[in-house]
Amino acid sequence: MQRAFEGAEPRVAESAFVSEMAYLVGDVAVESRASVWPFVCLRGHGTGVEVGEETNVQEFTTLHGARLGDGVTVGHGAVVDYAEVGDHCLVGMQSAVMRGATVEEGSIVAANAVVRQDQTVPSGHLAYGTPAETRPLTEDQREQIRRTHETYVDLAARFRDAGLGHDEAP
Repeated sequence: MQRAFEGAEPRVAESAFVSEMAYLVGDVAVESRASVWPFVCLRGHGTGVEVGEETNVQEFTTLHGARLGDGVTVGHGAVVDYAEVGDHCLVGMQSAVMRGATVEEGSIVAANAVVRQDQTVPSGHLAYGTPAETRPLTEDQREQIRRTHETYVDLAARFRDAGLGHDEAP
């Protein structure tokens, strides 16, 4: 479902896949070949929500005032609240990226991790634990970012081509 709020309405690229069971409200932009899966809430008011090209936002995720770069994977049940995630990152299932935090390019936030308010995860690092600590990524973890991204770009295209998305605001 897509809804306007205070004069702003969601903008979804034609090549994106947005589930008919996702909720997009207000100043939300979903770029080309991105995907927004069922039971996702993208709420853009005050500060908009940006979902970059080929970025996937998986089931039960909540984004408020968040900016996601290109080629990002946000796992099931994650929360990104008024924070920024750079290009080619993976935000793990049930993790939280809190207000003012920055996850720099090519990084991973592990499942269940909590990136603290105003914390920066350096480029090419893994954030793990609660509160999150960081260490450099392994080569296998860098490959995991790429594989997951490619899998979801393909899956979203298949869902879109099967007519399973909703691409017009009322």
